[in-house]
Amino acid sequence: MKAPSPSLSPWQLFYGAAHRLRRQWYRNRARRLPRPVVSVGNLHWGGSGKTPLVAAVAAHLRDRGLAVCILSRGYGRRGRGVRVVSAGQGPLLGPLLAGDEPVLLAGELPGVAVVVGPDRHRAGFQALHRLQPVPDIFLLDDGFSHLGLQRDLDLLAFPAADPFGKGRLFPSGRLREPLAAVARAQAVVLTAVPELDDAGAALAEALRPYGFTGPGFASRTLPGAPRRSDGVELSAGARVFLVTAVARPDAVAQAARSLGLEIAGEMRFPDHHAYPPASLARIQEAWRNSGAEAVLATSKDRVKLLGRLDAPLAELPVRADPEPAFWKWLDGEVERIREKEPRGEGS
Repeated sequence: MKAPSPSLSPWQLFYGAAHRLRRQWYRNRARRLPRPVVSVGNLHWGGSGKTPLVAAVAAHLRDRGLAVCILSRGYGRRGRGVRVVSAGQGPLLGPLLAGDEPVLLAGELPGVAVVVGPDRHRAGFQALHRLQPVPDIFLLDDGFSHLGLQRDLDLLAFPAADPFGKGRLFPSGRLREPLAAVARAQAVVLTAVPELDDAGAALAEALRPYGFTGPGFASRTLPGAPRRSDGVELSAGARVFLVTAVARPDAVAQAARSLGLEIAGEMRFPDHHAYPPASLARIQEAWRNSGAEAVLATSKDRVKLLGRLDAPLAELPVRADPEPAFWKWLDGEVERIREKEPRGEGS
């Protein structure tokens, strides 16, 4: 595995310089919360396997006995301000008010709180005052580029299908920050690998020329049993109409086929699509014409489609499965940051 050389085009150089200035501006302005903050983010525009990794890390910390609160921007939601999506007992809000991924996480993670807000320092303080139990640790969802909040640990997810995003920034590549930004991370995780081997370590080595000094780990993405909304599991050979609004729809289709499902038709929308009435009408007509048993959607899409389609809706869940060495490293790092001197209220 070898990372590409930095692009020297004028646009890429200008874009990279703008990111450096932004980081410098926030260097002495970022605020701190009085609890440890672990960030899970990426350098790519979507499709990095970040959300399943957030869910896996949150569940692991919860199972260690910590009161975990996920802080998210709530991409695509209506309105501003801070909203509690879950106090640990499931979603309190729908995707229009909370965003699709926060609602998904709230539904998948009993015992984990989810709070959304554009200012995640403010969201964290409101969580400390409004939640019971009071959070022991914050998990910053998609937090790598959120420079206004200091964090104790930065994890970066890289998709195995395209780990380096062509080495170029948007629009000619898939990177939202230059690869040199990886120097700010403490660990990198190569997601959706076919097997847990040394690919994570190889990724870390490939990023050394960009200033990265931490460890690298590999993580599989495993599909779960597809189920209809009434709880009935779809058997192998079932005909489904696949609907996706994700960054990597090909991976979803491949996962469905790997479970023995027959895709009778498919409709793809842009990532985070809100599914207005016109889209729902198109889906229903196409489903009827396909003769499929059910409409199959990802977990992220299901929260936006549930109760809005006149068709049986089924979910294709996925989960991240990092290598054992990742959990050993994470436990050690969390223990280290929690042993620090107690912090004040921050500013």
